[in-house]
Amino acid sequence: MDPFVHILSGIPLFSGLAHDQLRAIIKIALEKQMSKGETIFSEGEEGKGFFVVTSGKVKIYKVSIDGKEQILHIFGPGQPFGEVPVFAGQKFPANAQAITRTRALFFPRDAFVGLIGSNPSLALNMLAILSTKLRQFTVQIENLSLKECPARLASYLIYLAAEQGNSSVVTLNISKGQLASILGTIPETLSRIFAKLSGQGLIRVEGPKIDLLDREGLEDLAEYGKEMD
Repeated sequence: MDPFVHILSGIPLFSGLAHDQLRAIIKIALEKQMSKGETIFSEGEEGKGFFVVTSGKVKIYKVSIDGKEQILHIFGPGQPFGEVPVFAGQKFPANAQAITRTRALFFPRDAFVGLIGSNPSLALNMLAILSTKLRQFTVQIENLSLKECPARLASYLIYLAAEQGNSSVVTLNISKGQLASILGTIPETLSRIFAKLSGQGLIRVEGPKIDLLDREGLEDLAEYGKEMD
């Protein structure tokens, strides 16, 4: 099997597609390699195509007027990014940067839109992914605007557990500094909250692994924002 066909077949966006459909997609894909810290696109650039990560990690972020960075999302292998403005015919509303050495497939807008027209399954997969992202961003906006930081962290850990197969032990695959940016706080405050939740018996932290000791308690904190003792 063509190695690119194998890669595409494992990406949710292309799941369920026939071999010949995957080969048609490969023909329009361009492989990109980015070094750590390399900018992939900047806010305001025209969305001429979108990307799918094949290895590494990419952060999507905005920078405030005073220079503060707010990470919106971090994407890893198998995840597309930059597709919303591409299909809306708009400019990129945020920046994208490789946070590790990264490989990605780039799909030019016009060529991909042509494929969607002849592949209904691809269109349905794209709709499913876009709707999932919409839900994620809705939750993130709610967390940042309505919840205190402990509730934001609890909500993120529950989201991470669902993303990793509803395991009782989740792996934090980004740095604590990057997590702090996602949650709209600073690393020192995040460390104190981790310590507080650990002291309450809600979690146990061992390096990048976090044991969710009291899932119900975390869900209450995430949903109701109950004050910590």
